Amino acid sequence: MSKILPGTVRHLGLIYKIIAMLITSVAIVVLFPHARHGEHYDYKVGGVWRGADLVAPYDFAVMKSAEDVAAEEAKERASATLYYVKNEKAESGEWRAENGKRRLEAPEGEEWGVIGPERKVVIMEGNEGREYRMEDFEVTELPSDNATESSDHSATQPLSDSVTPDYVLDRERTLLELESRLSQLSYTSELVMAGEMIIAKGQEVTEERGARIAALEEENDRRFRGGYSVWGEMGGQVLLAVIAFAALYMFLKNTRHRILEDNRKVTFVLVLVLLMSVFEALMVWNAPEWVLLVPLCVVPILMRVFFDMRAALYIHLTTVIVLANLVPNSFEFIFYQLVTGMMSIVAMRSLERRSQFFVLSLVIFGSYSAIYTCGVLSQETSLASLEIQRYVMFFLNAVLTLLAYPLIYLFEKLFGMTTALTLLELSSTNTKALRELSRRAPGTFQHSMQVANLTEDLVSEIGGDVLLAKVGALYHDIGKIKNPLYFTENQNGTFNPHDELDYRESARMITSHVTEGLELAAKYHLPPEVQDFVRTHHGTTYTGYFYAKEKERNPEGNFDVFRYPGPRPYSRETAVVMIVDTVEAACRSLKSHTKEATDEMIDRLIDGKIAAGQLDNCQLSYGDVARIRKFLKTKMMSIYHVRVEYPTVK
Repeated sequence: MSKILPGTVRHLGLIYKIIAMLITSVAIVVLFPHARHGEHYDYKVGGVWRGADLVAPYDFAVMKSAEDVAAEEAKERASATLYYVKNEKAESGEWRAENGKRRLEAPEGEEWGVIGPERKVVIMEGNEGREYRMEDFEVTELPSDNATESSDHSATQPLSDSVTPDYVLDRERTLLELESRLSQLSYTSELVMAGEMIIAKGQEVTEERGARIAALEEENDRRFRGGYSVWGEMGGQVLLAVIAFAALYMFLKNTRHRILEDNRKVTFVLVLVLLMSVFEALMVWNAPEWVLLVPLCVVPILMRVFFDMRAALYIHLTTVIVLANLVPNSFEFIFYQLVTGMMSIVAMRSLERRSQFFVLSLVIFGSYSAIYTCGVLSQETSLASLEIQRYVMFFLNAVLTLLAYPLIYLFEKLFGMTTALTLLELSSTNTKALRELSRRAPGTFQHSMQVANLTEDLVSEIGGDVLLAKVGALYHDIGKIKNPLYFTENQNGTFNPHDELDYRESARMITSHVTEGLELAAKYHLPPEVQDFVRTHHGTTYTGYFYAKEKERNPEGNFDVFRYPGPRPYSRETAVVMIVDTVEAACRSLKSHTKEATDEMIDRLIDGKIAAGQLDNCQLSYGDVARIRKFLKTKMMSIYHVRVEYPTVK
């Protein structure tokens, strides 16, 4: 037990992720209805069969269409014999009409079929019967739609209530006759034998072939229901969802570890996938034909805003795979959602303006519409079959996608994450924090602006989150607001407060701007990602000037007070800000800005960071460091180049 508990605590994050993915998989499957049918095929009568050759796996019958069955039944009803018996209530003397014909009771009801003049009639006398035709009698009443245009038989003449028919319908005997005829009808048009070719790949789906495919689907359903288990189906669907999430987990583990190690981000991804699944399930329950109305592209859009393009693509792909197994027309669903999701990710390559969301909606509508139009053209070879309803659905989908904008703010607050929209707001120099920095520490403000500009260009060249690096550089020295005069860039040259302090006290004042910066960052509600730049821009280095002076005076002393609290940079962006901050401040203090002096200073500073292990935990390669050297040497010479001395004009 003593060994199990520490191991469990150590892997608590992994256990949470496994449980969260299992719960999400089960919840998604439970949300959807369960079809309870066998294998179905994706085809359309009049189109082309895209699948492999379809061969009958077993014997099955092709049923006649409902229209054909109804026509055959109507024919049998119209030809069935009508049996009559003498009407015991008829008075003698009234049994003949003026034309000399005997009267029959009119058969009422659709079950007897159409009553025509050639309809066979049998008059029963005891157990014997004599055969006649309907035209041999006068019928007391016939429906108007059964009247005939023939002139060789008597027309229908409704009689008064005082006239009684001579013969009445023997309903029981007639019904037995009719049921006998109907029972002999065949409801199958043909029998397909096992191994028989139903349709080959590339063939046209004719009416006959379509009927065979539909009959095979019905037989699949019948056989499937015989051994169906709802728990078995749900279990299989849950396992498929788990496999999809496991693949996503492996991708994040190998390429986006920073997302996976943060349980807030994992929870955010699963909550978003589950939320979109709820809407898809509601649509499948109520209007399956409108399943593409759900704005599923919200998933890749939000993933792109919060993370990056590659993570957005893989998370969207996982969502589509999980849902495709639960919605109708899986192939169509995958094709529509995957292509449109990819287009939306590309359209959101960089988020700089709110108007991009409207452009994104147009991209989504255009993608859906183009796929549908080309699909109809490939199947029907004509655009006459296009349905306006589908375009309306795509338009509504694109409009609903605009909900991604308010959802960004909601998820930022719920999960404590930072997006490009927030960073764009913080990059304005009109924020409360930067206004205060500009007012109280103008030299530090100018230094921060210079570092931000250099960092932006440098990260853009070597790769990384440009906007995050720029914002981090703007706020990295925010702690100097509290004691601005203790930093040379804010001194006017007449007074230096360090002259009244010893080296240790001065070092405390210098290093405190990191901890005070974190306090101010919390006060101004700066995101954690921006606060990282405040705590790491000096790493665990020493305060150079005062450390060197104290070491000259007391080589064997304790120098911890001269060290910044750290930690060391642990990302490309924070490492770049550390290097640029140091180089910019040092080059500003150079007395001679010659190329040789500048290059030597930059090389010495960067080599010192490497030797001190300050870049060990970041993601910079040797190639990146070489490009940083070259970039800074060029930029520093451009900024601090030796100017021509202008002559004095009297």
